[in-house]
Amino acid sequence: GRLNADNARFLLLAVLILLYMLCGAAVFSAIELPTEREAKERWEERLENFTRRHNLSRAELRGFLREYEEANVAGIRVDDIRPRWDFTGAFYFVGTVVSTIGFGMTTPATVGGKIFLIFYGLIGCAGTILFFNLFLERLITVIAYVMKSCHERQLRRKGVLPHNGRRGSGTSEVDSLAGWKPSVYYVMLILCVASLIISCCASAMYTPIEGWSYFDSLYFCFVAFSTIGFGDLVSSQNIKYESQGLYRFGNFVFILMGVCCIYSLFNVISIVIKQSINWILKKLSCKRCHRCQRRLFRSRRNVVMPGNVRSQRNISIETDVVNESDTDGRRLSGEMISMKDFLASNKVSLAIMQKQLSETANGYPRQMSCNSKQNGFSGGVGALAIMNNRLAETSVDR
Repeated sequence: GRLNADNARFLLLAVLILLYMLCGAAVFSAIELPTEREAKERWEERLENFTRRHNLSRAELRGFLREYEEANVAGIRVDDIRPRWDFTGAFYFVGTVVSTIGFGMTTPATVGGKIFLIFYGLIGCAGTILFFNLFLERLITVIAYVMKSCHERQLRRKGVLPHNGRRGSGTSEVDSLAGWKPSVYYVMLILCVASLIISCCASAMYTPIEGWSYFDSLYFCFVAFSTIGFGDLVSSQNIKYESQGLYRFGNFVFILMGVCCIYSLFNVISIVIKQSINWILKKLSCKRCHRCQRRLFRSRRNVVMPGNVRSQRNISIETDVVNESDTDGRRLSGEMISMKDFLASNKVSLAIMQKQLSETANGYPRQMSCNSKQNGFSGGVGALAIMNNRLAETSVDR
């Protein structure tokens, strides 16, 4: 049953992602294709005028442009820019590698550089993803602590908790807060606000220094912070800047903070998506159950004792209603981290966090069994989800 539910969830997510990609392709094609055609027509017209004015053949001119494209790959541009492979440029490049941004404005041109990049990126990307997961762990711990303090203050206002300053003196305070969990939607909102604040502050820095519009700066922030990294806009590429050292330091700090916040936001949004998929599957399964019950009732309505069927059907419906009332609040409330675990250890490890986020998305706590130990793909969220599920089974359930 659990394996079938996981397979159904996986197939539904694959279908939804495919539909999402098809819709996105249709929208971008409708928006960008006319501009591309106009640009191509203008370029062909300029190319024709240039060849006629300078008495050149189209083949010679195209050969020259191909040579420039090869030089462009090596880092040569028409305008003067800073060297791509001095130490500062190389440091900027490895930063885009290990963060998986990969702008593409600088790429290794030698065979040795390409071979080194394969091994360097393999270790660097894995280490950076681990750093992002540990950052997410500590960020959610801080958010949980702040939200727990706010919730505790509300309980004191309502008189549930005593107003004295002593903490941990009795079990009443722990019992009042043990079952409380911060909502995943509040965490998502906090991360959205934090990401927006960082992007707006970074855009205010990029607009006057890089000469971009404010909208282009916001666009660059999203592309860079989300590690999409198109490379059409890249910061810190000019030779000279006013307060160059300070600007490069600020650029590094903003990109680091933005990538961490957006990565954390993506992890939390994935929980909400998984909850939505579970809700859709639940509605579909409820409809199938009602249809089966109707068919069963129709097929047995001429039985000698139909009252038994009706009573059994009513009992099952009542049982379903009770079960739904007991579990719907837990499935759809968006609860995430148990404050009982938080107060007990004052530390939320990455394995515990991944396990609890997975339980929230699945709608029920995972039970320890032989099947759960052997099925490492049954839950988990994030880049290291499979490994963390294994760790969760050994480090959490004692």
